Amino acid sequence: MKTFRVALTKTYLVKINAENETEARHCAEFFTGDIADISDETNRAEYNFNIEEIECWVNEAFEVEESVE
Repeated sequence: MKTFRVALTKTYLVKINAENETEARHCAEFFTGDIADISDETNRAEYNFNIEEIECWVNEAFEVEESVE
C-alpha cells in the first residue's frame, strides 16, 4: 500500500450567539478547531458567546502527492 499526503480545504458553518458581528467572527475563528468547539466556560464568560453548532460545509482535496520516505 502506498502513502499519500493530501492537502484539504474545509469550510465550516458556525452557528454562534455573540454580542455583535465582530465578536461572532473573532470567537468563531479563534475557538473552533477541526469541527469542535475548543472554548471553555471561562472563554464563554469572558467574551460572552456560545457556539451552538458547527457543520462541515465543504471538504475538498486540492493536492495529492505520494509520500516518498
